[in-house]
Amino acid sequence: MLNWTELSVFIVLFALVTVLGFVAARWRRGDLNQLNEWGLAGRRFGTLVTWFLLGGDLYTAYTFVAVPALVYASGAIGFFALPYTIIVYPFIFVVMPRLWAVCRKHHYITVSDFVRGRHGSGGLALAVAFTGILATMPYIALQLVGIQVVLGAMGLQGDLPLIIAFLILAAYTYFSGLRAPAMIALVKDAIIYITIIVAIIAIPIYISHTQGNGSGILNGYQTMFAKVPSAKLLLSPKSFTVYATLALGSALALFMYPHSITGVLSSNSGRAIKRNAALLPAYSFLLGLIALLGFMALVVGVKPVKPFGAQYAVPGLFNTVFTGSSNWFAGFGFAAIAIGALVPAAVMSIASANLFTRNILREYFMPNMTDKQEASAAKLVSLLVKVGALAFIIFLPLQQAINFQLLGGVWILQTLPAVVFGLYTRWFHRWALLIGWAVGMILGTYMSYLQSNAVNPHFASSTYSLHLFGQVIPGYAAFYAVIVNIAIAVVLSAIFNFIPALKGKDETQAADYVEEEVPVAVAIG
Repeated sequence: MLNWTELSVFIVLFALVTVLGFVAARWRRGDLNQLNEWGLAGRRFGTLVTWFLLGGDLYTAYTFVAVPALVYASGAIGFFALPYTIIVYPFIFVVMPRLWAVCRKHHYITVSDFVRGRHGSGGLALAVAFTGILATMPYIALQLVGIQVVLGAMGLQGDLPLIIAFLILAAYTYFSGLRAPAMIALVKDAIIYITIIVAIIAIPIYISHTQGNGSGILNGYQTMFAKVPSAKLLLSPKSFTVYATLALGSALALFMYPHSITGVLSSNSGRAIKRNAALLPAYSFLLGLIALLGFMALVVGVKPVKPFGAQYAVPGLFNTVFTGSSNWFAGFGFAAIAIGALVPAAVMSIASANLFTRNILREYFMPNMTDKQEASAAKLVSLLVKVGALAFIIFLPLQQAINFQLLGGVWILQTLPAVVFGLYTRWFHRWALLIGWAVGMILGTYMSYLQSNAVNPHFASSTYSLHLFGQVIPGYAAFYAVIVNIAIAVVLSAIFNFIPALKGKDETQAADYVEEEVPVAVAIG
C-alpha cells in the first residue's frame, strides 16, 4: 500500500537533486567535449568539494542499507567497517598525493594510464582497466538496490519506479559529467547527517517507551544493548581473524576502485587530498551511528521482507518508528538513502566509462580518435554501464547481485601491487605484476566460489578458512589472494629483472611524484 506522505517528501527531494544534476553542467564551466572536463571536472575541486565528493563516493546508499543489515543479521562483525575506514585515511594521506601529482604531470585520466606509463605495459594496464570495470558494475547495481529497497518500503512495487530513477541518473550524468555528483553530494551529505542525528535521538526514545524502561535516550540505548543477544553483541574468538582481515583488506581495496581514484584525481592539489585525509574521519563517526541502526532494528522487532531480507532493516525500522505525525520523516530518510545512491552510482559509471574509453577503446580499437570523439564515447559508455547495472537488478536475484559485489572487492584488491608499488619503486617487473594479478584473481575467485550456504550453493561469502600448519584461519579471501599475488610478483621480479629485454619503458621521473610548491593559496571550494 502506497504511503503518500513518505512518497511526497521523497519526490520533492529527489526532484531537487535532479535539477541540481542538470544545473551542474554550468558550474565551474568547462568544455564538456573534453574527457578531462567531463570525467574529472577539469581537476578543479578544492578541499571542501572533494570532501563531499569522496564522502559521497565512499559512504553510499548501500553503506546506509548494508552495514546495518549486516549488524542486524550477524552482529558485531558488521562493525569491521569502522576500523577499515580509519585505516584507509593514513593510506590516502601518504599514497594518493603521489598518484595525483604524477597523473597531473602526465595528463593521465585513469589509473590504467598511470600503470601503462610507469610500467610500460599495455597488458598490465588492460588488466587493471578490466578489473576496475568488472568490480564496479555490481557495485553500481547495489546502489540501485538501495533505491529499490526504499521504494518497496514506501509501497512502490515493480521495476518501473527503479527504471525511472535510473533514467534520471543517466540523463544528468551524460550531460553534466562529474560536476553533477559533486554538486548533489553537497545536498546528499546534509540530508544524511540530519537523518542520522534525528534517528539516533528519536529511535532510542521510542525503544525506551515501548520497552517500558523510562523515556530517555540513555535508557533507550541501555535497553537496546541489554536486549541484543550476547552472541551478536560480541565477536567470537573464531571471528577475530575474519574481522581483522576484512578491515585491513577492505581498507587497501577501497581506493583501488575507479570511482575513488576519480574523486582523488578531480582535486586541484595534493594538499586538498591531504586535508581530506584529515577531515574524512568525520564520516567514520557517522558510519558508527549508521551501524547501530542494525541493533535498533533488531530490538524494535523489524522482520526481514522478501526479496530484500536483512537489507530491509533500516527501511523497516523507519516505518516502525516514524509513524503518524512523524511519518514525513521516514520519507526524508528514504530520500537520503536514494540520493545516497545517486552520487556514487554516477561517479562509478563515469570512472568505468573513463577506463573503457581511454584504456580499451582508444588503446586497441580507435587510436586516432579526437578529444571530442573520446568524450562522446565516454558519455555513451557511461549510459551502457548503468544499463548493465540495471540488468543485474532486474534479471538476477538480489542475493546474486550482492555476491558479485563481494567478488568485486576480491578482484579490485589484486590491482594494488601494480598501482601502489609502482608509485614508489620501479623494481617490480611488469610481467611479474601481470602474472601475480592473474593468480590473485583466479585464487580469490576460487576461494569465494567454495563458500556456500542453504540459499547459495556458491559465492555465499567472501571469507575463506585457510588451513595452515594444522591450524584453521578464517579470513577475507581478497586478503589471502593479494598476499599470494605479492609473493609471486616479488619472486618473479627478482628473476625477470636479470633479463633487460623484458623491461618496459618508464615515462615518469622521480620528480613527477612530488607536487610542485605553489606560492598562492589553494582554493578550498
